[in-house]
Amino acid sequence: MPTSRKKIVARMLNQEWLAGYLSSSLWADGDQLEVLSLDGKILPVFYAQLKWLCFVRDFNSGEIENPERLLRKSFAGRPRGRGLWLRLTLKDGDVVEGLAENDLTLVTPPGIFLTPPDLRSNTQRIWIPRSSITAFEVVALLGSSQRAGAGAAKMPPLLPSQEQLFPDEHSGLGKIQSSL
Repeated sequence: MPTSRKKIVARMLNQEWLAGYLSSSLWADGDQLEVLSLDGKILPVFYAQLKWLCFVRDFNSGEIENPERLLRKSFAGRPRGRGLWLRLTLKDGDVVEGLAENDLTLVTPPGIFLTPPDLRSNTQRIWIPRSSITAFEVVALLGSSQRAGAGAAKMPPLLPSQEQLFPDEHSGLGKIQSSL
């Protein structure tokens, strides 16, 4: 059965980078990733050395120093979409913002998936290993279903309302008489 391979650019903490393909069947196994380089070699990439992993549209971005073309690392205003708006500070001092899914993948190791601020750039998604994150900030929760908009349908109550045991006219405590 063939496995799909995703185009990635791995940026290391020392600013070197590696372009290649990541097999989805070998994803996040142990403390390293196995990347099939463009010249056909399988290379290990250790989480401790990795700054981020960018899933890219194309390898031929035309930029030698910045092949992932991650030009905007923060949102200019409030982002559109659903999820958690996160601001991460990395080991090298770089600050990256993005949208993350509001689910259990946020708390499971070994890293965090983000949708970058500029969706028209070469980078479609970013994966940041937990080992390269020094600060984690939730800026906002976007697209919450609990917020009622003007055209939003009213949510039915989760539980039916409880029937009253006594009518309101008999519910006063002053009407209880003691037989002592």
